This record gives sequence, C-alpha cells and structure tokens, in this order.
Amino acid sequence: MTVQRAKKETRTAAVARMADIVERLKGVYPQSVCALEWGGQHGGQRDDLLRESWKLLVMARLSAQCTDARVNIVSRELFAAYPTPEALAEAEQADVEAIVRPCGLFRTKAESIRAACRILVDEYGGIVPDDMDALLSLPGVGRKIANLLLGDIYKRPAVVTDTHCIRICGRLGFYDESLKDPARVEKILVTIIEPAEQSDFCHRIVQFGRDVCTARSPRCEGCVLRDICRHGQNT
Repeated sequence: MTVQRAKKETRTAAVARMADIVERLKGVYPQSVCALEWGGQHGGQRDDLLRESWKLLVMARLSAQCTDARVNIVSRELFAAYPTPEALAEAEQADVEAIVRPCGLFRTKAESIRAACRILVDEYGGIVPDDMDALLSLPGVGRKIANLLLGDIYKRPAVVTDTHCIRICGRLGFYDESLKDPARVEKILVTIIEPAEQSDFCHRIVQFGRDVCTARSPRCEGCVLRDICRHGQNT
C-alpha cells in the first residue's frame, strides 16, 4: 500500500519545505551530535572512529525501549569492564546481564551484544562493517541501528527513523500522523531530505523532539517551524 503525504503535497513542494526545515533546525542546533556518548559523536580521526565503532553498535542495541541518558550511564560501566569487543564477546552472560539490567530486556540485550561483538571480532577485525546487508545480519541490528551506524561512522546518507523522527515528521505533514511504521517512514523521508543532510537532520530532530516537539505537550507557541508545520498551523 502506498503512503500518501498529508494533504497530497507534491514531492517538489515537500522537498522545498523539508529543505527549509533542515536550515531552520541548523540555526537552532548548529552542532549535530549523536545523543549516545560512544566516543566518536564529536568527530575525530577516522581510524579512531573505526576502532570505537563497536561501542556505538552496543549502545544503539541497549537503547531499545530505554532512554539515551540511561544508556550513556550504563555504558560507562560496561566499557570499563569490557574495553574491547573481544573482551565483551568473551564475557560471561550473567556478568553482562548484571550491568545492562537497568536498560531493560537485559537478557536479550546481553546475549545480542555479546554475539554481535563475537562476529565483529571473527569476521571484521573488530570494526563495524560499512554495508547495510552485513549490518542487518548482526544480532539485534535492524534498519534503524544500521542507518545510525552508516551515518555516524561512515558519513553515509541515512535516515534513522526513531520515535522522535516518526512523530515529528508526521506532525509536520509529510505523511499521516497515524503512520508509525519505521520502514515506510524511511522510504518517504529519503526521497525528500537531501542525502548529505539526512544523518545530521535525524540527530537534530531528536533534540528538537526533546526540547520542543514533545510527544504529549508540543510547545507550538514560539516554535521555529510552526508556520510550515501542518500540526502547528492547526493549534
């Protein structure tokens, strides 16, 4: 089934409106930074980013149904105990579970991050691969995590359809607000966001979702996007 953009906006109009949104968010958030504090979120030398890339994979997996703030706290202890992918791959399941318990779903998460690290060590030299299919073959990795990894580590065009992105882009009118399917949202957004802007836009929209366009009580009054937002125009 094809998803129609709200109010049948043409693709040309949607692209132009999204470009305006991208620029406005840049003005509010000049620095586009991943909320997961994995060591490479502020840039750095390419070799250093690649060596630390496994940490972003682990943290992204831990973030499922958990706040980024909690993941950042838990990961400090996790990486202090297991500073390399080899160490985490060889760790006892129960020991990892005890550390990641505050993130919820701790048994499944502990199992998948250990298994993913084992594959990284055995097949990729401890480095996160730069191929979508290879990433999707890793335990616990879906398109959202894969796109995050490709965008942040390899600077590839990538749309990370997390809950903030899905909610806000629906409110903005790029698709019906009832649409919650991450894969379908991704297919829409990749056609209207300039490829070079995709990864940074997703980080900015997360911050915007926390500061302004919250789930329960969006602060439409004074919002920099209100005049071009379908939801804001109706409030």
